[in-house]
Amino acid sequence: MAAEIERKFLVADDSWRDGTAGLRIAQGYLSQEPDRTVRVRIAGENAWLTIKGRTEGITRPEFEYPIPLDDARALLGLCLPSVIDKTRHEVFFAGHLWEIDVFHGENEGLVVAEVELADESVSPQLPPWVGAEVSADARYFNSCLAVLPYATWPR
Repeated sequence: MAAEIERKFLVADDSWRDGTAGLRIAQGYLSQEPDRTVRVRIAGENAWLTIKGRTEGITRPEFEYPIPLDDARALLGLCLPSVIDKTRHEVFFAGHLWEIDVFHGENEGLVVAEVELADESVSPQLPPWVGAEVSADARYFNSCLAVLPYATWPR
């Protein structure tokens, strides 16, 4: 079975930036139940349908399939309640690929770094630009941000 093992952190500052433009991503959710989320994602000229199971610790089942771009555009129209808009940057640090998502629209101001791991026991060296870990805070799941955007959170 395919699995996603991921840790997620807030980004403390912009020292990770290397001048690259990143890749704009649109993603929406066809199902947002705790036991299953079904996501449609368009990144550049590529598109995927992803099914994820319930998160246990920092691991959850994940199945991802490429789909035609036109199908993905049509499926995004079926997603509720809103589509996530973000730019993803990739940064290598201490042997790990970090994906930094800079959110736009209703999630403007939120910047999150994720690192995927081969095993839950792996403890990557943390870059100096990461802040608090939010792996267990469901508010930072993209599926939750689609329902309760960052802009609506109390400050």
